[in-house]
Amino acid sequence: METLMSRFIRCLLVSAACVFLASCGTVREANVKDTTRTFTTVVVDAGHGGKDNGAFRRYGGAEKNATLDVATRLAAKLRESQFRVVMTRSNDVFIPLDERAAISNSQKNAIFVSVHFNDSGRRGIRGFETYYHSPVARPLAYRIQQQLMTLPGASNRGVKTANFRVLRKAAYPAVLVECGFLSNRKEGAAARSASRRDDLADKIAEAIVDERYGKGTYRVPATAAADSAATSAHPE
Repeated sequence: METLMSRFIRCLLVSAACVFLASCGTVREANVKDTTRTFTTVVVDAGHGGKDNGAFRRYGGAEKNATLDVATRLAAKLRESQFRVVMTRSNDVFIPLDERAAISNSQKNAIFVSVHFNDSGRRGIRGFETYYHSPVARPLAYRIQQQLMTLPGASNRGVKTANFRVLRKAAYPAVLVECGFLSNRKEGAAARSASRRDDLADKIAEAIVDERYGKGTYRVPATAAADSAATSAHPE
């Protein structure tokens, strides 16, 4: 039978453990640099690859192929907007999660965007989701989700926090975008479409550019966008 003293000691140990875990979380978040309004580099991460197919469904095919196509299109659009782009993979190879995070963290003044497609045992489930871990990435996640919701027939599954390794280990604002369910007949079929993949890349790119320079600056030359942002921040 537990004595009063042993119960007291156990409570002290539990309290100490809680304080330790909370302090670790605080320190981890403090290491994430908020570059959402200054970034010049975008690390584009095509989910899965190589031996890792990701989801594989009759309607949408292999997730690794869909993510690479969307990520490649996204990278091209961001380069057109004068961003420096680093892709964690540009072909069908397997890149460990820790290495993906390390690639991002080795950059200067960057953000990290990981492209994925979703899967479910229930074929009726569909929609877009955007995830973040650090609070500094929350505005970018919401902006991406809002842009995706302008696509025809879009279903909103919301912006959520997640402890995904590529987000948890990020030194910069990092988000993970689920571009629809390959397990859903309609969204899976759309994921095979070049036009749909281009639309997905376009909406994500627009959100990224708007996050950096302000709403409505997508497809505006980067120098003009920068001047507009500077004028807004320091009106005469």
